[in-house]
Amino acid sequence: MVTTQAAVLRAADGPFQIETVEVNEPAAGEVVVQIAGVGICHTDFLPRTPVAKPPIVVGHEGAGTIVAVGPGVTNRAVGDRVILSFDHCGQCRNCGDGQPGYCREFWPRNMSGYRAGRSTTIRDENGEAVMGQWFGQSSFAEYSVVKATNTVPVDPSLPIELLGPLSCGVMTGAGSVFNSLAVRPGNSLAVFGTGTVGLSAIMAARVAGATRIVAVDRNPDRLALAQKFGATDTVVSDSGDLTSAIKALAPDGLDFSLDTTGVPEVITAAIDALRMRGVCGCVGVQLKPLVLQPNQLALGRTVKGILVGDASPHQLIPRLIELWQAGRFPFDDLIETFPLSAIDAAEQAMTSGRVIKPVLIPKPASSTPGTPKFTKDQQ
Repeated sequence: MVTTQAAVLRAADGPFQIETVEVNEPAAGEVVVQIAGVGICHTDFLPRTPVAKPPIVVGHEGAGTIVAVGPGVTNRAVGDRVILSFDHCGQCRNCGDGQPGYCREFWPRNMSGYRAGRSTTIRDENGEAVMGQWFGQSSFAEYSVVKATNTVPVDPSLPIELLGPLSCGVMTGAGSVFNSLAVRPGNSLAVFGTGTVGLSAIMAARVAGATRIVAVDRNPDRLALAQKFGATDTVVSDSGDLTSAIKALAPDGLDFSLDTTGVPEVITAAIDALRMRGVCGCVGVQLKPLVLQPNQLALGRTVKGILVGDASPHQLIPRLIELWQAGRFPFDDLIETFPLSAIDAAEQAMTSGRVIKPVLIPKPASSTPGTPKFTKDQQ
C-alpha cells in the first residue's frame, strides 16, 4: 500500500476532510494513477443522499499519470498519461453494442463505492475501510486505483490536469448531440440548462452544423456564455411562458430538445418546443414524477433518456480532444482550478453557480513525483 492524501466525506451533511489514507497496490487488471486534476460533478454529491454511504472518497473525472501496473496489464505502462472513465463489465449485451454506459452492472460497479466482492482500495489511518471505487476510481485523491480498461490514453504533451471533465460532464453533453440525438447540418435544437453538460451540448451542436441553437436558463450570465459557445438564441427560463417564448423563435417547433435540469416542468416545455416527430433527450435525473399530456406524444414526438451521452469513452474522448485542439470545442473555458485542499470552497463555487466546472489539483505527493513505494496489500 502507499500512504497519501484524499478528500474523505465522513457524513452526508458534513464537509470533505483531507486525510492521510492508504491506497492498495493494483490487483490483476488494475493500474495506479497519480491524479493531476479531477473535475467536480453534481453526481459526486450523491453520497449526501442515500445513494452511497460515507465514509467515501468520490471523484469520477480524474486524469493523470500511471505510476504502477498490476498483474496481467499489457496495454498500459508506467508513465502513460490517461483520462479515467466509468467502470463497466465489457461482457454484457450493451457493452458489446458499444454502449458501456448502459452496462447491466453499471450501478454496483460505479455507485456503490466498492470493487466487485465488496472490497475497497482505501483505508484510513486507523485501518478502517473507506469506500474507494466511486465510478471505479474515487479520484478526489493524490492516487487512484482503476481498471486499465477504464483508462483512455492521451498525448503526453497535453495539459493532463485539465482533461478529466471530458470523461463525464463534457462527454455527456457532446455525446447527447452527436450520438443520442444525432444532430445534423441544418437541424434545430434547444438546450435547457447551461451548466457543463448543456454548454458542451451547445458546443457540439455548433460542430454538428445546427443552424438554430436555443439556450434556455434562468441565469443571464450563463446565457451570454452560451452565445459565445454557439447558441443563436437565448431564452430566460423564469421570464414567463417558456413554451410561447420558444415558439416565438420557431413557430413550427424545433427538431430536437435536450433537458439537463431534471425539472418536470422544464421537461414538459422541452417536449412542447418540438415540431412534429421531434425528439427530446433527457439527461438530468427527474426530481419528481413526469406527467405527459396525451397531445404531447400524439404528434409523433419521442422522449428518450440518455446516460453518459450514449458514448464509448475510448471513441468520443479522442474526438473531443481533436476538436479542442482545432479550436472548435473550447471546453477548457468552463474550468476553474482549485487545490484539493479547497474542495469545500470548490463545491460551494459550483453549487452557487459562480463556477461551471471546478477542477481540483492535488498537491504532489512528494517533491519528486513518480512511482510510489507500495507495501504489501492489506485488504
